[in-house]
Amino acid sequence: MGAVQDHRHVKPELIASDVDGTLIDDDERISNRTRTAVHAAIADGVPFVLATGRPPRWIGPVVDGLGYAPLAVCANGAVIYDSDADRVLRAETLSIDTLTWVADLAESALPGVGLAAERVGASAHDAATAQFVSSPGYQHAWLNPDNTEVSADDVLAHPAVKLLIRLPGIASSHMIDRLAPLVGDKVDLTYSTNNGLVEVSAPGVTKASGLAVLAEHLGITDSAILAFGDMPNDVPMLTMARHGVAVANAHDAAIAAADEVTASNTDDGVARILERWWN
Repeated sequence: MGAVQDHRHVKPELIASDVDGTLIDDDERISNRTRTAVHAAIADGVPFVLATGRPPRWIGPVVDGLGYAPLAVCANGAVIYDSDADRVLRAETLSIDTLTWVADLAESALPGVGLAAERVGASAHDAATAQFVSSPGYQHAWLNPDNTEVSADDVLAHPAVKLLIRLPGIASSHMIDRLAPLVGDKVDLTYSTNNGLVEVSAPGVTKASGLAVLAEHLGITDSAILAFGDMPNDVPMLTMARHGVAVANAHDAAIAAADEVTASNTDDGVARILERWWN
Protein backbone atom coordinates (compact mmCIF):
# COMPACT_ATOMS: atom_id res chain seq x y z
CA MET A 1 0.00 0.00 0.00
CA GLY A 2 1.37 3.42 -0.97
CA ALA A 3 1.79 6.28 1.44
CA VAL A 4 -1.25 8.49 2.05
CA GLN A 5 -0.68 11.86 0.41
CA ASP A 6 -0.55 14.85 2.74
CA HIS A 7 -2.82 17.56 1.30
CA ARG A 8 -2.45 20.03 4.16
CA HIS A 9 -0.38 22.44 2.11
CA VAL A 10 -1.91 21.88 -1.33
CA LYS A 11 -3.70 25.08 -2.27
CA PRO A 12 -7.45 24.44 -2.68
CA GLU A 13 -9.50 25.58 -5.65
CA LEU A 14 -12.74 25.71 -3.63
CA ILE A 15 -13.35 26.27 0.09
CA ALA A 16 -16.55 24.99 1.70
CA SER A 17 -17.46 25.65 5.30
CA ASP A 18 -20.23 24.63 7.63
CA VAL A 19 -21.70 27.58 9.53
CA ASP A 20 -22.88 26.77 13.06
CA GLY A 21 -20.15 25.53 15.35
CA THR A 22 -17.55 25.95 12.60
CA LEU A 23 -17.42 29.30 10.80
CA ILE A 24 -19.24 31.34 13.44
CA ASP A 25 -18.47 31.53 17.15
CA ASP A 26 -20.81 30.62 19.97
CA ASP A 27 -22.38 34.09 19.79
CA GLU A 28 -23.11 33.51 16.08
CA ARG A 29 -20.50 36.03 14.97
CA ILE A 30 -17.75 35.84 12.37
CA SER A 31 -14.46 37.12 13.73
CA ASN A 32 -12.42 39.79 11.99
CA ARG A 33 -9.62 37.27 11.52
CA THR A 34 -11.90 34.78 9.81
CA ARG A 35 -13.50 37.47 7.63
CA THR A 36 -10.06 38.72 6.57
CA ALA A 37 -8.86 35.22 5.66
CA VAL A 38 -11.99 34.49 3.63
CA HIS A 39 -11.71 37.77 1.73
CA ALA A 40 -8.05 37.09 0.97
CA ALA A 41 -8.95 33.74 -0.57
CA ILE A 42 -11.74 35.30 -2.62
CA ALA A 43 -9.40 38.06 -3.81
CA ASP A 44 -7.05 35.32 -5.01
CA GLY A 45 -9.83 33.85 -7.13
CA VAL A 46 -10.70 30.90 -4.89
CA PRO A 47 -14.46 30.59 -4.31
CA PHE A 48 -15.68 30.36 -0.73
CA VAL A 49 -19.06 28.66 -0.26
CA LEU A 50 -21.24 27.65 2.65
CA ALA A 51 -22.44 24.10 3.30
CA THR A 52 -25.01 24.15 6.07
CA GLY A 53 -28.11 22.60 7.51
CA ARG A 54 -29.61 26.09 7.56
CA PRO A 55 -32.34 26.99 5.07
CA PRO A 56 -31.77 29.89 2.65
CA ARG A 57 -33.75 32.28 4.86
CA TRP A 58 -31.10 31.90 7.60
CA ILE A 59 -28.15 32.75 5.34
CA GLY A 60 -28.63 36.54 5.52
CA PRO A 61 -26.88 37.01 8.90
CA VAL A 62 -23.90 34.99 7.63
CA VAL A 63 -23.70 37.20 4.53
CA ASP A 64 -23.76 40.26 6.77
CA GLY A 65 -21.03 38.84 8.99
CA LEU A 66 -18.81 37.87 6.06
CA GLY A 67 -19.36 41.02 4.08
CA TYR A 68 -19.70 38.70 1.11
CA ALA A 69 -22.65 36.86 -0.45
CA PRO A 70 -21.55 33.30 -1.27
CA LEU A 71 -23.15 30.43 -3.05
CA ALA A 72 -24.52 28.05 -0.43
CA VAL A 73 -25.42 24.40 -0.03
CA CYS A 74 -28.42 24.61 2.31
CA ALA A 75 -30.70 22.15 4.12
CA ASN A 76 -27.92 19.54 4.33
CA GLY A 77 -27.46 19.39 0.58
CA ALA A 78 -31.05 19.58 -0.61
CA VAL A 79 -30.86 23.21 -1.76
CA ILE A 80 -28.33 25.17 -3.81
CA TYR A 81 -28.81 28.86 -3.10
CA ASP A 82 -27.25 31.96 -4.64
CA SER A 83 -27.28 34.45 -1.76
CA ASP A 84 -26.08 37.32 -3.96
CA ALA A 85 -29.01 36.97 -6.37
CA ASP A 86 -31.35 35.65 -3.63
CA ARG A 87 -32.29 32.76 -5.85
CA VAL A 88 -32.79 29.06 -5.20
CA LEU A 89 -30.91 27.33 -8.01
CA ARG A 90 -31.87 23.76 -7.19
CA ALA A 91 -33.97 21.87 -4.64
CA GLU A 92 -34.32 18.13 -4.05
CA THR A 93 -37.46 17.30 -2.13
CA LEU A 94 -39.05 14.46 -0.23
CA SER A 95 -42.34 13.44 -1.82
CA ILE A 96 -45.60 13.49 0.10
CA ASP A 97 -45.67 9.69 0.10
CA THR A 98 -42.16 9.49 1.52
CA LEU A 99 -42.86 12.13 4.15
CA THR A 100 -45.94 10.23 5.28
CA TRP A 101 -44.09 6.90 5.35
CA VAL A 102 -41.20 8.29 7.42
CA ALA A 103 -43.56 10.11 9.78
CA ASP A 104 -45.51 6.90 10.44
CA LEU A 105 -42.30 5.01 11.19
CA ALA A 106 -41.03 7.76 13.48
CA GLU A 107 -44.27 7.98 15.43
CA SER A 108 -44.22 4.21 15.93
CA ALA A 109 -40.54 3.86 16.83
CA LEU A 110 -40.32 7.06 18.88
CA PRO A 111 -43.67 7.74 20.59
CA GLY A 112 -44.28 11.39 21.32
CA VAL A 113 -42.21 12.83 18.48
CA GLY A 114 -43.02 16.19 16.96
CA LEU A 115 -42.77 16.75 13.23
CA ALA A 116 -41.81 19.77 11.15
CA ALA A 117 -41.04 20.33 7.50
CA GLU A 118 -38.67 22.71 5.77
CA ARG A 119 -39.83 23.94 2.36
CA VAL A 120 -38.34 26.38 -0.13
CA GLY A 121 -39.68 28.68 -2.79
CA ALA A 122 -37.87 30.62 -5.50
CA SER A 123 -36.06 32.89 -3.03
CA ALA A 124 -35.03 32.92 0.62
CA HIS A 125 -38.21 34.58 1.86
CA ASP A 126 -40.67 33.52 -0.82
CA ALA A 127 -44.01 34.72 0.58
CA ALA A 128 -45.89 32.25 -1.58
CA THR A 129 -44.44 29.33 0.38
CA ALA A 130 -44.85 28.65 4.10
CA GLN A 131 -41.22 27.72 4.55
CA PHE A 132 -41.26 26.07 7.98
CA VAL A 133 -44.34 24.28 9.25
CA SER A 134 -44.69 22.24 12.41
CA SER A 135 -47.26 20.07 14.12
CA PRO A 136 -49.01 21.32 17.29
CA GLY A 137 -46.75 21.09 20.32
CA TYR A 138 -43.54 20.79 18.30
CA GLN A 139 -40.67 21.98 20.54
CA HIS A 140 -38.05 23.84 18.56
CA ALA A 141 -34.40 22.87 19.01
CA TRP A 142 -33.43 26.53 18.47
CA LEU A 143 -35.14 29.89 18.10
CA ASN A 144 -37.32 29.84 14.99
CA PRO A 145 -39.46 32.93 14.47
CA ASP A 146 -40.51 31.73 10.99
CA ASN A 147 -42.63 28.83 12.19
CA THR A 148 -46.19 28.25 11.00
CA GLU A 149 -48.09 25.77 13.17
CA VAL A 150 -50.38 23.50 11.17
CA SER A 151 -52.05 20.13 11.69
CA ALA A 152 -49.86 17.04 11.66
CA ASP A 153 -51.42 16.06 8.32
CA ASP A 154 -50.65 19.46 6.83
CA VAL A 155 -46.97 19.15 7.76
CA LEU A 156 -46.84 16.25 5.31
CA ALA A 157 -49.15 17.71 2.69
CA HIS A 158 -46.49 19.26 0.41
CA PRO A 159 -43.04 18.14 -0.75
CA ALA A 160 -40.27 19.31 1.56
CA VAL A 161 -36.50 19.62 1.38
CA LYS A 162 -36.23 18.36 4.95
CA LEU A 163 -38.40 16.59 7.52
CA LEU A 164 -37.48 17.24 11.14
CA ILE A 165 -38.24 14.65 13.79
CA ARG A 166 -38.06 16.09 17.31
CA LEU A 167 -38.04 14.34 20.65
CA PRO A 168 -36.59 16.39 23.53
CA GLY A 169 -34.81 14.42 26.21
CA ILE A 170 -33.21 11.80 23.98
CA ALA A 171 -29.94 12.06 22.08
CA SER A 172 -30.26 12.50 18.32
CA SER A 173 -27.76 9.66 17.87
CA HIS A 174 -30.09 7.30 19.77
CA MET A 175 -33.02 8.39 17.62
CA ILE A 176 -31.03 7.55 14.49
CA ASP A 177 -30.10 4.17 15.95
CA ARG A 178 -33.82 3.38 16.16
CA LEU A 179 -34.83 4.85 12.82
CA ALA A 180 -31.97 3.87 10.51
CA PRO A 181 -32.76 0.12 10.36
CA LEU A 182 -36.38 0.97 9.53
CA VAL A 183 -35.79 3.43 6.70
CA GLY A 184 -32.79 1.74 5.07
CA ASP A 185 -31.61 3.66 2.03
CA LYS A 186 -35.00 5.17 1.19
CA VAL A 187 -34.06 8.47 2.89
CA ASP A 188 -30.96 10.05 4.40
CA LEU A 189 -30.86 10.63 8.16
CA THR A 190 -28.46 12.94 9.95
CA TYR A 191 -28.23 15.45 12.78
CA SER A 192 -26.57 18.79 13.42
CA THR A 193 -27.35 18.89 17.14
CA ASN A 194 -27.43 15.90 19.49
CA ASN A 195 -30.37 17.43 21.36
CA GLY A 196 -33.21 15.21 20.17
CA LEU A 197 -33.50 16.24 16.51
CA VAL A 198 -33.15 14.07 13.40
CA GLU A 199 -33.07 15.68 9.97
CA VAL A 200 -34.41 13.66 7.04
CA SER A 201 -33.50 14.31 3.40
CA ALA A 202 -34.24 12.59 0.11
CA PRO A 203 -32.11 9.47 -0.52
CA GLY A 204 -28.53 10.30 -1.40
CA VAL A 205 -28.92 13.95 -0.42
CA THR A 206 -26.11 15.08 1.88
CA LYS A 207 -23.82 18.06 2.12
CA ALA A 208 -21.42 16.05 -0.05
CA SER A 209 -23.95 15.58 -2.84
CA GLY A 210 -24.94 19.24 -2.74
CA LEU A 211 -21.33 20.37 -2.69
CA ALA A 212 -20.55 18.11 -5.65
CA VAL A 213 -23.34 19.79 -7.64
CA LEU A 214 -22.11 23.24 -6.68
CA ALA A 215 -18.49 22.35 -7.50
CA GLU A 216 -19.52 21.03 -10.91
CA HIS A 217 -21.43 24.29 -11.49
CA LEU A 218 -18.14 26.12 -10.82
CA GLY A 219 -16.08 23.71 -12.93
CA ILE A 220 -14.11 22.39 -9.94
CA THR A 221 -13.49 18.74 -9.07
CA ASP A 222 -14.02 17.15 -5.64
CA SER A 223 -10.26 16.58 -5.46
CA ALA A 224 -9.65 20.34 -5.24
CA ILE A 225 -12.02 21.07 -2.31
CA LEU A 226 -11.06 22.11 1.21
CA ALA A 227 -13.98 21.54 3.60
CA PHE A 228 -14.63 22.49 7.23
CA GLY A 229 -17.21 21.01 9.62
CA ASP A 230 -18.11 19.96 13.14
CA MET A 231 -21.09 17.59 13.24
CA PRO A 232 -22.26 14.25 11.79
CA ASN A 233 -24.10 16.05 8.98
CA ASP A 234 -20.65 17.29 7.87
CA VAL A 235 -19.11 13.80 7.68
CA PRO A 236 -20.01 13.08 4.02
CA MET A 237 -18.56 16.44 2.96
CA LEU A 238 -15.38 16.02 5.02
CA THR A 239 -14.90 12.60 3.46
CA MET A 240 -15.49 13.63 -0.16
CA ALA A 241 -13.25 16.70 -0.08
CA ARG A 242 -9.57 16.44 -0.92
CA HIS A 243 -8.87 17.76 2.56
CA GLY A 244 -11.48 17.69 5.30
CA VAL A 245 -10.88 19.74 8.44
CA ALA A 246 -12.79 19.41 11.70
CA VAL A 247 -12.74 22.15 14.34
CA ALA A 248 -11.53 21.19 17.80
CA ASN A 249 -15.03 21.43 19.26
CA ALA A 250 -16.38 18.94 16.71
CA HIS A 251 -18.38 15.80 17.34
CA ASP A 252 -16.26 12.64 17.49
CA ALA A 253 -17.73 11.45 14.17
CA ALA A 254 -16.56 14.60 12.38
CA ILE A 255 -13.10 14.39 13.93
CA ALA A 256 -12.81 10.75 12.87
CA ALA A 257 -13.81 11.62 9.30
CA ALA A 258 -11.49 14.62 8.98
CA ASP A 259 -7.95 14.62 7.62
CA GLU A 260 -6.97 17.28 10.13
CA VAL A 261 -8.25 19.00 13.26
CA THR A 262 -7.87 22.76 13.64
CA ALA A 263 -8.63 25.11 16.53
CA SER A 264 -12.19 25.56 17.74
CA ASN A 265 -14.86 27.78 16.22
CA THR A 266 -14.24 30.28 19.03
CA ASP A 267 -10.50 30.33 18.32
CA ASP A 268 -10.52 31.09 14.56
CA GLY A 269 -10.12 27.48 13.50
CA VAL A 270 -11.15 28.12 9.89
CA ALA A 271 -8.93 31.20 9.57
CA ARG A 272 -5.89 29.35 10.93
CA ILE A 273 -6.07 26.88 8.03
CA LEU A 274 -6.78 29.50 5.35
CA GLU A 275 -3.81 31.55 6.54
CA ARG A 276 -1.48 28.87 5.20
CA TRP A 277 -2.06 30.43 1.79
CA TRP A 278 -3.67 33.78 2.53
CA ASN A 279 -2.02 35.59 5.40
